[in-house]
Amino acid sequence: MAKTFIIAELSANHGHSLDTALASIRAAKVAGVDAIKIQTYTADTITLNSRNNDFVVSGGTLWDNMSLYDLYKEAYTPWEWHEAIFEEAKKMDIVCFSSPFDNSAVDLLESLDNPIYKIASFEITDVNLIRYAASKGKPMVISTGIATLEDIELAIKTCHEVGNYDVALLRCVSAYPAPLESVNLRTMNDMKERFGVKVGLSDHTMGSDVALAAVALGAVMVEKHFIMDRSIGGPDAAFSMTTEEFKEMVVSIRNVEKAIGNVVYPTDPSSIKGRHFSRSLYVAEDMKAGDIITEKNVRSVRPGFGLHPKYLNDILGKKVVCNLALGTRFSLDYIL
Repeated sequence: MAKTFIIAELSANHGHSLDTALASIRAAKVAGVDAIKIQTYTADTITLNSRNNDFVVSGGTLWDNMSLYDLYKEAYTPWEWHEAIFEEAKKMDIVCFSSPFDNSAVDLLESLDNPIYKIASFEITDVNLIRYAASKGKPMVISTGIATLEDIELAIKTCHEVGNYDVALLRCVSAYPAPLESVNLRTMNDMKERFGVKVGLSDHTMGSDVALAAVALGAVMVEKHFIMDRSIGGPDAAFSMTTEEFKEMVVSIRNVEKAIGNVVYPTDPSSIKGRHFSRSLYVAEDMKAGDIITEKNVRSVRPGFGLHPKYLNDILGKKVVCNLALGTRFSLDYIL
């Protein structure tokens, strides 16, 4: 099977330090990821500098009582860092791509040869952004955290309208961290069947259990928030995986992939490891030529070097043509 594409989401986990951002890419490489993902926005491109109630976070989140503007001002990755980040990922031989949040972000990313466009869950309703990103002809990865069925259908249709059919949908729960009961991973494969697209997981749960389950169910990509060390702090630190945690998850995912393997039904019994421990027909007590075969003197026992047990009923009551010692592999050549 193809390897699951494992994505480390850097998000705000750089502590406003380019050096930390670049070190995080190197750490992600050590953890074994395939890609590092960043986000391309500024506070001004994603929201308004307003403190009225509509623009203040509430609802029991990690960021309650912060204004959206202040939150995104703290969390954003400076645009002047992008070139260095893409270059560092190239040096590390891992893919770097981004989530744009407006058309100007797409333009910046195009100048850096961004290879994949990820549409964040909260942007799935922004069909104009989706259309503009999809028009660049790059693979589109769309998170579905806050989406209705209609939202998903419209997002895919929008990509198709500009000739982009390389679309993957990620099952996602837009809660930070996300409770296990809300994940409903079966939805991932339903999206695959319903929309005929590749599917994966953007995971905000704690730990790696959900990611491993998604891989077992056929996810082609898994995205988790990554931070070198939670002591870096920041808006996403609490639900992000550290380098060592991420490394352990990658190893587990690769082990799950090995176990999933391929559909195999061997046709050559001799090629099956352990096959010789199966049952077969053996002479169970000394026999002389002319003796009648009974369930006592020919039995189905381990190991499996003798005649197949399916022949036992056919040979019962027949006579053997030669002397046979206990422990002899039975053969059809021994009967009339």
